[in-house]
Order: sequence, then C-alpha cells, then structure tokens
Amino acid sequence: MAKQVVVVDHPLIQHKLTLMRQREQSTAGFRQLLREISLLLAYEVTRDLPLTTMEIKTPLQPMLAPVLAGKKLCFISILRAGNGLLDGMLDLCPSARVGHVGLYRDPETLAAVEYYFKVPQDLNERLVIVVDPMLATANSVNAALTRIKSAGAVNIKFVCLVAAPEGIATVSEAHPDVQVYTAAVDDCLNDHGYILPGLGDAGDRLYGTK
Repeated sequence: MAKQVVVVDHPLIQHKLTLMRQREQSTAGFRQLLREISLLLAYEVTRDLPLTTMEIKTPLQPMLAPVLAGKKLCFISILRAGNGLLDGMLDLCPSARVGHVGLYRDPETLAAVEYYFKVPQDLNERLVIVVDPMLATANSVNAALTRIKSAGAVNIKFVCLVAAPEGIATVSEAHPDVQVYTAAVDDCLNDHGYILPGLGDAGDRLYGTK
C-alpha cells in the first residue's frame, strides 16, 4: 500500500462502518453513522495541526495555553455524498471554511464531469481537507484535487470512508503529495466501478434515492 495512505482502524470506526455496510441499515441510521464516523476521522486527520500559545486566566491563575495557530482549515466536499462526511467534521471544527466541488461520473466513460465549483479564495494559506465517502476509480477525486490545486491549495489531505486498491493507486500516481485517510481498504472494483464488498452507492444510501 502507498505510504501516503493512513488506515484509521479505531475500534469505534470499524464497528460503525460494519453497521453502515449492512444492506438493511435505514437511511436515517446510515446518515447518523456517517456523521459519527466523520467526526472520528476528522479527529485523526487534524492530529498534526500547528499550535501556538495565548495567555489566559483560569479561575486560579494566569497561564500560557495552547491554541490552534494560523488560519482555520478548509473542508471541501465533493458533491453530493461528500456532504455526509462534511457534517460530522463541522461538528468538531465549526469555524472551518467550507468549499464544494460538484462532479458527476459519466456512466459510459466513468470520467468526472464538473458542474459546480466554489471555494474560499485563500486556499494557499490553509490546510485543505477534501472529503468523499468512496474512493473507487478515483476519477472524480483526481479531477477535484487537480481543480482545487489550480485554485491555489498546496497543503491537501483527502478523507474517505472506504477505498479500493485501484483508486488508491490512481490517486498516488496523480497526486503523490496528497495524504489519503480511510477507514477501510476493500478488495477491488466491479465492472461498473463500484467497490467490493463496499457499502453500495453512498449518496443513494445517505439521501434515500435510487
């Protein structure tokens, strides 16, 4: 596996992911579990945020206490399923800036087609965390990462729920500077570009559309 991939194997994440994979899981249950897992993933992906200190007064005495340094980070959601991860991450980091990239996958070529792009202007000064639940063919992810870099981002991490080895290899080749965080690396892709065993179409399961 590529060195740039971090598998977050916390027991709570693995347990909740198993519940999400089950085909009988309800839309509401899937949505809630994804929100809970995304908060835990956000905890891991922000582990190395830089800190500085500020002087505060506790009820007992003054002290120099740690606080985040520099500009707040930016989450960028790959629409539409990325919003499911975004919600939980904003629970943990409510002051983060947010961007959106709208892409759909051409059913014939599996190529990514952009239809929406809106991000903060100063991406070059922020840690940018791109989110999408599934890293399958990586066509959409690679297109999003290329577009985000063209908007000025230089410090980027990508977070997903489930990844396929093929997608990891594709991202590693196209964007070796982007660290990938995932809760699981599954077996392979099927002929339609879906991850096996996977959990189905994350967007459909998240929003109850089929």
